[in-house]
Amino acid sequence: MFKWCLCGPLSILDFLKTSNMKSMERELQCPVCKDIVKQPVVLPCLHSVCLLCASEVLVQSGYPQPELPPEPNSPASTPNTRSPRQARRPMPKADRIDRALRPGFGTYPGRRRKEGPTQLMLFPCVPCGRDVELGERGLVDCMRNLTLERIVERYRHTVSLGSVAVMCQFCKPPQALEATKGCADCRASFCNECFKLYHPWGTPRAQHEHVQPTLNFRPKVLTCPEHDQEKLQFYCKSCQRLLCSLCKLRRVHTGHKIVPVTQAYQALKDKITKELNYILSNQGTVLTQITQLENAITQTEVNSVGAREQLAQCVRELMALLSERQAMLAQGLESSRQKRSEALANQVAERRSLLEHAGLMAFTQELLKETDAACFVHAARQTHNRLAQSIESLQSFSLSADPSFRHFQLDVSRELKLLTDLNFIQAPLAPVIDTQRTLAYDQLFLCWRLPQESSPAWHFSVEYRRRGVVPGGGARGGIRGGLAGARWGWQRLEEVSGTSAVIDRLEMDSVYVLRVRGCNKAGFGEYSEEVYLHTPPAPVLNFYLDSRWGLHADRLVVSKEQRCARSVPGLSLLQAADRALTSCHLTADLLVGDVAVTQGRHYWACSVEPGSYLVKVGVGLESKLQEWFHLPQDMASPRYDPDSGHDSGAEDSSDSPPSFTFLTMGMGKIYLPPSANSHHGTANHRDGGITNGNGPSSPTGVTYPLPPRLGVCLDVEKGRVTFYDAHSLRPLWEGPVDCSAPVCPAFCFIGGGALQLQELVANRNADQTPVRRVTIQSRVTKLN
Repeated sequence: MFKWCLCGPLSILDFLKTSNMKSMERELQCPVCKDIVKQPVVLPCLHSVCLLCASEVLVQSGYPQPELPPEPNSPASTPNTRSPRQARRPMPKADRIDRALRPGFGTYPGRRRKEGPTQLMLFPCVPCGRDVELGERGLVDCMRNLTLERIVERYRHTVSLGSVAVMCQFCKPPQALEATKGCADCRASFCNECFKLYHPWGTPRAQHEHVQPTLNFRPKVLTCPEHDQEKLQFYCKSCQRLLCSLCKLRRVHTGHKIVPVTQAYQALKDKITKELNYILSNQGTVLTQITQLENAITQTEVNSVGAREQLAQCVRELMALLSERQAMLAQGLESSRQKRSEALANQVAERRSLLEHAGLMAFTQELLKETDAACFVHAARQTHNRLAQSIESLQSFSLSADPSFRHFQLDVSRELKLLTDLNFIQAPLAPVIDTQRTLAYDQLFLCWRLPQESSPAWHFSVEYRRRGVVPGGGARGGIRGGLAGARWGWQRLEEVSGTSAVIDRLEMDSVYVLRVRGCNKAGFGEYSEEVYLHTPPAPVLNFYLDSRWGLHADRLVVSKEQRCARSVPGLSLLQAADRALTSCHLTADLLVGDVAVTQGRHYWACSVEPGSYLVKVGVGLESKLQEWFHLPQDMASPRYDPDSGHDSGAEDSSDSPPSFTFLTMGMGKIYLPPSANSHHGTANHRDGGITNGNGPSSPTGVTYPLPPRLGVCLDVEKGRVTFYDAHSLRPLWEGPVDCSAPVCPAFCFIGGGALQLQELVANRNADQTPVRRVTIQSRVTKLN
């Protein structure tokens, strides 16, 4: 166990002195020879490996023997100064080299023997599991890991693995004394007397830097392996390597982020210090996690024993049930055997009775010797009857019982399959959300199903959260909104039975993220894919279709639920065709909502049948609608277009808002009127709405495919009405409307067509599929 110090940053030496050094040995091992590294070099992948091991791996890969630099004289690298039990450095084992050169690394013996241009050397790095490019010069470009050498030296002295006294290199044996000082300039260790002798006072040698005695003197300044005498003064963050002033000018580093080595040193040291302090300061957390893991191991053993006992109990119950069932079936089989045996025994006795009538046969033979006819007939009638019965019994012989027992065969194929498939129950798979049935209206309606191969679920957990909301306030959307939404907790509906759920009390004009997962005896399964639902921009207005203004029952019918209407041009259209020889005449029929509003914001949605001729959807003043549509309006079709597809009710006035506003749909298209700049100031496009290819608006308007559902949002205070694609809640068009008096939804039919209001989620049975079509019935009387 480490002895932690929380008073501040620890130096490496303090950390080594206060830590269990033996546990650090695996950090100092060479990945090839699995021994403590000796003269380590840093590969381009930043892993360190023994220089000798690296050279042997390259030779085994087919590369020529590299020129190795002289080994430094240090306990970490010199064999004769190591401990007796590690006196001789073990060679890398052949199997370890083979594993390093296993297929997939791309380097094989003899690969570079053919003549050709110089290729890059590839070293199979074991920790990386891939080939690392060493460059054309191979190991010459790999710098020594001097810091690792110094750590290995301190490690050996601390754990007494080859710790020997550093002797003075200038004392004459056998009077050599132990060194007390080392000179970094002379790269030698001295005793006190020799140090004074070779560094006399007042000479330049007296200014040499003295260090602790060691046999591993590192150079004062690291020089570039490619450019002699050039100091490594820069660090490339992109390539993660040290550079000299000449390497910095290379084209390969163009655009890379290069900083001075002092800056990289300080930044990396600060990061490592913070990371070390964080780990040291969280000792309690580590101990808690260790305790949790130990408890989990104990609980695993206990639970496995319980599960094994439960498995044995289930098998015993199955065997007991099989034994009971076997006894029951065997009893029925034995009963049938007894009945059949009795029947066959009776039949055997009956046949044996025929053999016992030998006297009758002899009597009959004697009877046949009679020659007097009258006497023969008188005595032979009874004998004839008895013989006839015996002959009939012989001719109609059959077994009185079936000995095959073919009706007592068991078909256990289904049971065998069940027993073969007998396995531990699995948690349900991730549910699949039905996007066609899932919608957001007055409430959220979520529908899903389990995959066919999934285990059954006892119940489901529905989770949802509002996207892009910061706790305590904040903006929606964007990256910051997404991150804030990730921090926002999920809300849950627990133990939902069935495959659908209704979620209420939601925020308007918001995006909600939803997901589902199933649960059974094995626990919770995986989450489904997340779906995003956009709630309406305003509270939903619930109303029904009202036809109190002159409903023509022969051409306009309303459903029983008053939420669907259909216009069927019939006899009236044929009669109107007599008025002109070159055109037919259509009649406009109006339906309004049975609710009128005077304040607030309201939203509703409807769907128009794509095959409809012309259907207008909008809002208007109740009084003006009644006045304008009081008498049937005859309009020639198809050329009659009094308002270019947009009914404003104020074509002759641009100063006051129109009394009613409609959007026209028909033949699978929707017509969006021009903007305010080109149409008397009655409409404009909102940002993000549908636009044509030439810009945000067109002087003549634009036509687009009809959306599956059309949403209408009325803002009474602002006197604005906005039309949406109700599926994605993308704004299509916005315009003004007069709201000085009660305003109600309005629908106008010109020719054949059908319209259906969006059904409220609250009125829907969550276990039933939403009804797409409604049976239409005629309404002869007016609705009050």
